[in-house]
Amino acid sequence: MGYINSLVAIACWIAFVLSAAVVCRVRWPNQRELSRKIVHIGTGPVIPLAWWLGIPSDWAIPMAILITIGILINHRWRLLPAIEDVNRHSYGTVAYALTITLLLIFFWPENAAAVCSGVLVMAFGDGLAGLIGRKVRSPNWLIWGQRKSIAGTLTMAVITLIILFTLSLLIDASFHPLRIFAVTGLAVGLEQLSRWGIDNLTVPIGVAVAWSWMTAI
Repeated sequence: MGYINSLVAIACWIAFVLSAAVVCRVRWPNQRELSRKIVHIGTGPVIPLAWWLGIPSDWAIPMAILITIGILINHRWRLLPAIEDVNRHSYGTVAYALTITLLLIFFWPENAAAVCSGVLVMAFGDGLAGLIGRKVRSPNWLIWGQRKSIAGTLTMAVITLIILFTLSLLIDASFHPLRIFAVTGLAVGLEQLSRWGIDNLTVPIGVAVAWSWMTAI
């Protein structure tokens, strides 16, 4: 019953996030990106929550696969527009779910911190960078047709640093600060290449692999 109760807790959190996105979509129908960002950011805490609850891989991976299939179906038929209805062509939500599944397969639970690093950087770093980059006026540029800005890029860098330093303290890892700055630079660089939402795949995987590198040497 312990694992079932833990899964129920995670399901309740996901339901809360989706409900918040739907309410946002109804309340502010013209702010399509906002409801999607609520899901993007709100999904991140699921991984540290699963780590804290001790969810094993034989429960976590099948659950992630089912969610990925559900998101793929939603992407195709827009059953829940709050997480897909944006003004650009993007596979970001599908890539995000697929990435979490892959990270669980390769790292969970032996290196749960690696999974957390990749997912949290993507959820909070990229999520807040997108919101702040649109709201704060600053110099900007185009890469692959995607607009990036100083405000959004700095947000991504600062949030990534905070997440990586916090995780290193939580697991009592003695990383040299330069390594964390190097991983932050990698995350920021990968986030710049975001056409079709591929940064939802490259950023979490890149950060998780780099975290594993930091712990291995």
